[in-house]
Amino acid sequence: MNNPRITALAWGCLEGRRPRVAGYNARLGEHGDHIRLPLLHVTTEDGCSGFGWCDASKEQAVALLGERLDDVFLANRGVVEAYLAFDYPLWDLVGQHAGLPVYAVAAIAGKAVSVSTPMRVPCYDTSLYFDDLHIADEAGAAHLLVEEAQAGYRRGHRAFKVKIGRGARHMPLEEGTRRDIAIIQAIRRELGSDVAIMLDANNGYNLNLTKTVLEQTAASHITWIEEAFHEDQVLYRDLHDWLQQHNLAVLVSDGEGDANPHLLDWAREGLVNVIQYDIYGHGFTRWLATGRQLDAWKVYSAPHHYGSHYGNYAACHLAGGIDNLIYVEWDEATTAGLDTSGYSIAEGQVMVPASPGFGLTLDEGIFRRAVADAGYTLTL
Repeated sequence: MNNPRITALAWGCLEGRRPRVAGYNARLGEHGDHIRLPLLHVTTEDGCSGFGWCDASKEQAVALLGERLDDVFLANRGVVEAYLAFDYPLWDLVGQHAGLPVYAVAAIAGKAVSVSTPMRVPCYDTSLYFDDLHIADEAGAAHLLVEEAQAGYRRGHRAFKVKIGRGARHMPLEEGTRRDIAIIQAIRRELGSDVAIMLDANNGYNLNLTKTVLEQTAASHITWIEEAFHEDQVLYRDLHDWLQQHNLAVLVSDGEGDANPHLLDWAREGLVNVIQYDIYGHGFTRWLATGRQLDAWKVYSAPHHYGSHYGNYAACHLAGGIDNLIYVEWDEATTAGLDTSGYSIAEGQVMVPASPGFGLTLDEGIFRRAVADAGYTLTL
């Protein structure tokens, strides 16, 4: 049956946990150690099934029931616009139906070239938050963040994103900025020259603070500065010119939240070098289209995700259709009921399984309990 109908849907939410509590950032308080993972399981009349991240309501899901696979998914593009609320479960279902990993399906949709198997994708540890605010002295704070980075290094990471902007809200401005700088310098000193360090201010800096921090951390060879301040073409152009004048090869990245609608225009101009639209909000299908556009402009793709480690794995498969996927953001966590053992990290790269779909396995018993507790089912 080449074009089966979708005959059953089941939605439930699993709960997971990070290895440690994620602290503050420039804007928000403690992020905690718990995560929420909403999943939709989709079955077709030929007995094939897939699942993936989905927060669609039961009322929305009714529209999917009874549709044929070719009506919701186009081989040269991905999920049809009207069904993007079910983006991830449908990509997994198509991969399962074709017996291919999603990255191979994405290669067909994104570009007519072969992909390597097994696939390896660069990643970065995104866990270095403001976990130090309870520590009075700068040296002690830096020591704690170095220990956290070293823990990530032992897990296989060779790139680290450091949250900065302590002076924006949680500390006095000058003291917080000094601590930002000290932590950056300590991580570089202790982890060595071979790791990549990215900075994320969550819009907690202004232009002059950004210049100050980048100038004082020039010897730390920062890879990118993310969300230094709210998107502004004038300020981006100023920062771009300043970086060139100071011979600093720091990339400018942005786009994870409510991004300015002109952000892609500024990327095309070369004012923004890395686009970070959210992996869930933007979705897999839209990311493929955006990534191909960014490839043409020689701009990097680095999808943001946080709060559900499903994005760790799903984002890797974009590499099948996007040449300039520079990094996958890695939010370390475990969730009972979701088997991620096909994936591993070594020397800064994710080893992506060649198994069908996204290469993840769902424990049916645990998922059924989640569905019964607070989920829903629909059958044709």
